[in-house]
Amino acid sequence: MRGPEKQAIVVRKPDGELESKVEPVSSIRKKYPILGWPIIRGTVVFIESMYKGVKAITYSAGFLPEEEEEEPGKLDIWLEKHFPDGGAEKLLMGISVALGIALAIGLFFLLPTILTGFLTDFIDSRLLRNFIEGMLRIVIFLVYIVLTARIKEIKRIWMYHGAEHKTIFCYEKGLPLTVENCRVQPRLHPRCGTSFLFLVMIVSILVFAVVSWSNVWIRMALRIVLLPVVMGISYELIKYAGGHDNILTTVLSAPGKALQLVTTAEPDDSMLEVAIESMKLVIPEEAGTSDRW
Repeated sequence: MRGPEKQAIVVRKPDGELESKVEPVSSIRKKYPILGWPIIRGTVVFIESMYKGVKAITYSAGFLPEEEEEEPGKLDIWLEKHFPDGGAEKLLMGISVALGIALAIGLFFLLPTILTGFLTDFIDSRLLRNFIEGMLRIVIFLVYIVLTARIKEIKRIWMYHGAEHKTIFCYEKGLPLTVENCRVQPRLHPRCGTSFLFLVMIVSILVFAVVSWSNVWIRMALRIVLLPVVMGISYELIKYAGGHDNILTTVLSAPGKALQLVTTAEPDDSMLEVAIESMKLVIPEEAGTSDRW
């Protein structure tokens, strides 16, 4: 969970006890205010979220039962030598985030562009080709989500995802954070990262239609160049949808909420306990405007 001042990771250890880690919220946007400007901040928030997500997973993985110790490999020894004091871990997390972003761009943006390039000789309309590319991008994304949801470990992650949403809803309604109160809350939330990713797919159709090109290589380059713009617009839309309740926000939130039927699942009570503990750790001490975010 991430609050306005603190962020917390709570893990249930193999012995059933809860272990927590609380850190102050930090963002490069504080050091460079321009990165917090509308549109620009969308890409920054996305990269920071990925980094923090990998960091949280790495932290939780440290509580798994240890296997038989093996001799450190040459790579491990080299990393420890050249990147002491936790530098190796930061480097590996940075590489993980970079590879994750590269995979996402390649699979969800460049691959549809390449596949649509084969239609150039059959479809003259650039707008139609862009629409087909966008639909193909959405199909690839949905197939990816549905297939990964079949993995046993991913199903468990989606249950924790549902626990997160239910706990947030409970807090936003001003109810005491108890398992009973959280259990009855909906698990589909308009500010979910899943909704953001799906909105990126939709916004990309509109943005890429403005600047198109016949040459497939130039189109691929344009997709990469315009991706921060797509993410920036999508972030502003999802941020607006999360803070307002009207017809427009209902329409904006609908596709992402539908996708959350796959990316969230009903949690058990033990998962709700973890989510509740994490939420309690980030709630500001002073009531008022500071405890709403």
